[in-house]
Amino acid sequence: EAVVRRASAQLADFTHTCFMVTPYEGYVEVAEALAELTPGDHAKKSALFNSGAEAVENAVKIARAYTRRQAVVVFDHGYHGRTNLTMALTAKNMPYKHGFGPFAPEVYRVPVAYGYRWPTGPENAGPEAAAQAIDQISKQVGPDNVAAIIIEPVLGEGGFIEPAKGFLPAIRKFAADNGIVFVADEIQSGFCRTGQWFACEDEGIVPDLITTAKGIAGGLPLAAVTGRAEIMDAAHAGGLGGTYGGNPVACAGALGSIETMKELDLNARAKHIEAVMKARLGAMAEKFDIIGDVRGRGAMIAIELVKDRTTKAPNPEATAALAKACHAEGLLVLTCGTYGNVLRFLPPLVIGEDLLNEGLDIIEQAFARI
Repeated sequence: EAVVRRASAQLADFTHTCFMVTPYEGYVEVAEALAELTPGDHAKKSALFNSGAEAVENAVKIARAYTRRQAVVVFDHGYHGRTNLTMALTAKNMPYKHGFGPFAPEVYRVPVAYGYRWPTGPENAGPEAAAQAIDQISKQVGPDNVAAIIIEPVLGEGGFIEPAKGFLPAIRKFAADNGIVFVADEIQSGFCRTGQWFACEDEGIVPDLITTAKGIAGGLPLAAVTGRAEIMDAAHAGGLGGTYGGNPVACAGALGSIETMKELDLNARAKHIEAVMKARLGAMAEKFDIIGDVRGRGAMIAIELVKDRTTKAPNPEATAALAKACHAEGLLVLTCGTYGNVLRFLPPLVIGEDLLNEGLDIIEQAFARI
């Protein structure tokens, strides 16, 4: 209701001026809200754009301007967008990159702590993957050449991978020790999705820059880069912007979304959704051997399907069949993961209890059928 009310009022007032030409209050109010909600008590500034990919591109521009370095480090299984630079940052070829190259240079990819598939077990994944990544950056790129390290605190398209404990703090410390801008890509995981305002809060990570979109504006096109004021100020005047970035109607929608998230305490609601889904999916995992892993946080939950629990061979065929069976019963579910064998669940944070359980019933029936 708040999104419709605020966006409608703005639509009746004015729809566009371009903030760089004629500033307006809604843009400032969104920036103030982002400064309040994002991690850290340092001075912050925000720049608003249209899409998540655009936010990530601008985060790279800002980091390069601030550090006067070129290299950007990203991670296996990561996804950051569909523009040329963000395709280069993305780890999966199909359907995101195939046939669209050549891609932007000075992008380097290192391991991430994928606990379920880590060779020595999930308990070792955090420190071992961090050590490997840091060693690879140090030897193959050189820390003094790196402008930014960009990571999703929960990897989205890569399979809802939660980096194993200890991984993110180690990478964050390495960035800080070497003057590298640490960028948290919270485009899919931000705004109450994981039961916190931002997923990086789980291990107390305070990023230098944070990119947001998707949940920020109730479905209206808005994205943001929020970060330390001194870093955000590094680009020359006029270097950042865009005709429609921070559109006044989208800004009104964002203020309505944030109002609703606070009023309904959607962080608590996301945690409740997690408890319900993990209990139901965990019970399914005991019945159906093709479920290799149940994971995620808040209302960002996934199951990874395998042909054999010992070998963990990916089972994309069963994943596709399950998605099709769910669709036939009116339940829309999405597949993801580097190997195409993960079903991801992103229920609306305002979903009712009956509808949530009805969806889980359909999933269980689909497993029984396939």
